[in-house]
Amino acid sequence: MPAGAAVLDLATGSGRNALYFAAHGHPVTAVDIDLSRLLEAPNVERLQADLENGSPWPLAGRTFGGAIVTKYLHRPLMPDLLSAIEPGGVLLYETFMDGNQRFGRPSRPEYLLKDGELLELVRGKFSVIAYEARLISEPTMAMVQRIAARRL
Repeated sequence: MPAGAAVLDLATGSGRNALYFAAHGHPVTAVDIDLSRLLEAPNVERLQADLENGSPWPLAGRTFGGAIVTKYLHRPLMPDLLSAIEPGGVLLYETFMDGNQRFGRPSRPEYLLKDGELLELVRGKFSVIAYEARLISEPTMAMVQRIAARRL
């Protein structure tokens, strides 16, 4: 992430990534439907929002130097998420992909990326820094895609 850049942690969960970036000098906006597991911390704005109920994007008009999303996929949010990243900003995204059905949940297609889907998502808008689609064994066996990309 660019030094000191504002970071969006979408579907923050317990806030592990939000707390990491805040501790390293980034103002962070942590968004989730349930923020009860996210500890209060300096530099962390907590925004409770149901991202899947058809409500408008809760961050309209706001931009960030970076965004991080882990273990979450709701395709209708993708255009708003990508638009919220400033030119030169970084997207870090990791979630489950097709093939994860062998290992348990998530197993429904709407929660699993298709092969190469993250690459297609950023094509022409971002420069890919790193990408992988693979089987991981830690913390548990799973099929994942990961991308780090910089907005053009």
